[in-house]
Amino acid sequence: MPEPTSPDLRSLFRRTPVMSMPQLLQAVAPRSRRSLFRDLGSLGYLSSYSHTGRYYTLSSIAEFDADGLWRYQGIGFSRDGTLKSTVRRLVEVSNAGRTQRELALRLEVRVHNPLLELLVSKQVGRESIESEYVYVSAKRAHAAAQLARRRVELAARANVPQPSLEVEVLLEVIRGARAGRARRSSTGGSARDARHSGQRDRRRRGA
Repeated sequence: MPEPTSPDLRSLFRRTPVMSMPQLLQAVAPRSRRSLFRDLGSLGYLSSYSHTGRYYTLSSIAEFDADGLWRYQGIGFSRDGTLKSTVRRLVEVSNAGRTQRELALRLEVRVHNPLLELLVSKQVGRESIESEYVYVSAKRAHAAAQLARRRVELAARANVPQPSLEVEVLLEVIRGARAGRARRSSTGGSARDARHSGQRDRRRRGA
């Protein structure tokens, strides 16, 4: 039985954009894993940065967004390949650095370990701002610009007017007063109806 060629692998990925290694091996059986990886390499494959890299696609199939990310049925891929490389780039290109929480939300995976590895190897920097670590470029000048931008953004958020406690209490009092008037109005109407009904009954008895 002849081994499938590279065009056959392209056809497989066109039908199923993302596959695990067991799925791939089953689709090209009895081909060896080594032979499969050789052709995957020639086609430009990517392994997922999520799910511990268990899933594969072709870079020509992935539809990357502005951050170089693509998700398919909950599986994450990056133009950088690995999670560690992706985290490093997202920190590097950010205007105001990135916190661990921001990165985790953007990538939808835990990023503690790759951040720690990048920090230990001095591929990123870190500074605490308002009790939260901000990860920045390892380049000193760029890191300084990122931190300055972060402080400006935090100051802008702090200056956004927020409803004071007194205002909130006053609004609650107003809402409560309106509700009270509505209840009294409803009760008063019922009482008037009852009085009118009683007067009509007395007139009928007198007649």
